[in-house]
Amino acid sequence: MPNLLAPVVFALVGLLAPPANAETIGGNPGPAHNYVCPHSDGKPALDCYLDAVQHLYTMCRNVKSIEILEFGYDKSTEGTNGAKSESCLDKQKQNIAHPYNAALKEIRKSKLALEALHGLQQTWLAAMSSLAWHTGESDADYKARVAKPYEEFSQRIEKVRTSLAESETKVAKKDAKAKPKHATKAASAKTTTTKAKKH
Repeated sequence: MPNLLAPVVFALVGLLAPPANAETIGGNPGPAHNYVCPHSDGKPALDCYLDAVQHLYTMCRNVKSIEILEFGYDKSTEGTNGAKSESCLDKQKQNIAHPYNAALKEIRKSKLALEALHGLQQTWLAAMSSLAWHTGESDADYKARVAKPYEEFSQRIEKVRTSLAESETKVAKKDAKAKPKHATKAASAKTTTTKAKKH
């Protein structure tokens, strides 16, 4: 079994790093080599980050699953048996840093959205660090536990989008109220100037 899985393991781990000559579009590897947020080519930074959250978690989850298949649950964390998933975790923390910071910059005017984004990042980090099997955990329990973060990711992603939309709506209403005042002042100034010319 180990010998049969070895080529698969190495092939998957080889995908964990984008090609050195990957083309960069809009700050992210794109489109042929968009490894971090493959479903968000050409989209804003926030979309890239939200895509990366689930995509990068899935990649490390798959690596851990292969380690478990190769060594079994009991030995999947012994010695260097978990080295590939640990390497995946370190790599993906680095890969998500750029889209995360870019997303923070993009929504910096919305305090609620920023708080929601911080919460999502902390949830992602916690989920990534909890991919290892827990002693005494059954196969069904393990699979259910590592699948659960997707639901929380979705909920927090929705909260980010909702918070941002609410902030944008408030700004739009504020701007709409401000425009009539500016128009009134401009009209008043024009009337005053006209009267002054007549005198």
